[in-house]
Amino acid sequence: MESKEMVKLAYKALEDKKGEDIQVIEIKDISIIADYFIIANGTNAPQVDALVDSVKDALGRKGYEPKRIEGVRSASWILMDYGDVVVHVFSKEDRLFYNLERIWRDGKTINKEQLEN
Repeated sequence: MESKEMVKLAYKALEDKKGEDIQVIEIKDISIIADYFIIANGTNAPQVDALVDSVKDALGRKGYEPKRIEGVRSASWILMDYGDVVVHVFSKEDRLFYNLERIWRDGKTINKEQLEN
């Protein structure tokens, strides 16, 4: 499945740049927005930028281009829309404030081991 492959690539890219608390939420059964949300945060603005660049590079090497990227200038919440996969990269403070995990709690949390299968 293409979206699961994108999730694996994005997860590894976030992990490689030391993204914090990387969460994957499967939302395909509860929303038409996407199949998966990936949520992670950095400790500061330069790390948030590095996380975004890492995801963009990893997916781009496999031919996946974002439909849009929003929030790059603020570097406190960057949304990367790849269609079936949406990557949210936050500053730690904004992640706590927006708490997407709570908003999407009806989704299915996918752990790292499940991604490997």
